[in-house]
Amino acid sequence: MRIFQASCWLLTAILLVAQTSGTSAHLTLRSRVQPFKATAEWQEITLEREIQPAQTALVLCDMWDHHWCQGAEKRVGKLAVRIAPVVDQLRAKGVLIIHAPSETMNFYKEHPARLAMLKIPQVELPQALDLTAPPLPIDDSDGGCDTAERPTTPVNRVWTRETSAIHIQPGDLISDKGQEVLSALRQRGIQNLLIAGVHTNMCVLNRGFAIKQMSKWGMRCILIRDLTDAMYNPQRSPFVSHAQGTELVIEHIEKYWAPTTTSADLLRALH
Repeated sequence: MRIFQASCWLLTAILLVAQTSGTSAHLTLRSRVQPFKATAEWQEITLEREIQPAQTALVLCDMWDHHWCQGAEKRVGKLAVRIAPVVDQLRAKGVLIIHAPSETMNFYKEHPARLAMLKIPQVELPQALDLTAPPLPIDDSDGGCDTAERPTTPVNRVWTRETSAIHIQPGDLISDKGQEVLSALRQRGIQNLLIAGVHTNMCVLNRGFAIKQMSKWGMRCILIRDLTDAMYNPQRSPFVSHAQGTELVIEHIEKYWAPTTTSADLLRALH
């Protein structure tokens, strides 16, 4: 039975690639430039980039089933409802879906998507680019929780798996390791790495499979800015709302790390 299931997953993946390998799309991206280096002025710009679904992957960063911060868990639950149909549509167009719920690999040790990832030969890691990492525009030194249970000491990991609101289907992969993800991308000739999930100022930037490290390894990262959320407590600097704090981090990423797009622009381009 296990061999039959694995064969079904492989066949589905091959069919998806075959159906979409010849298509391309013009995606609108948002970035920020500093026209005059002598000033602190940044200007928002948009640009068009052609992408092919078969050369594109989506990493879902730390969309866990639970979180130690109640506010964060509630927002992730709402975010998952928005992410799920986008994932399904991207998969249908031939985009590789990589589920990356960190620190939960034991839960998936027998899952076909995890086993498929483990079968991919590991590439030698390239020399990382020397990219600077300016400080964030928000103070998240308290952990970023905006509800009453804000901890003063490190918290226990309460997550066990990816939220069940997001479906794992044949052809998907599961990993929480940068080298595994990079190996999968290289094996399939993937050039564009879409990133969605949480949290923008922490895992989305700093995980080994996410924006900073993948950018340093030469991947073209694109953040889906309406499918993310920050860990930010409005009682900390710069004392703005949670939504504004998240937007400040997104703007920071656009300045220093990667352009962004929206799920609507992405799906419109692929259709």
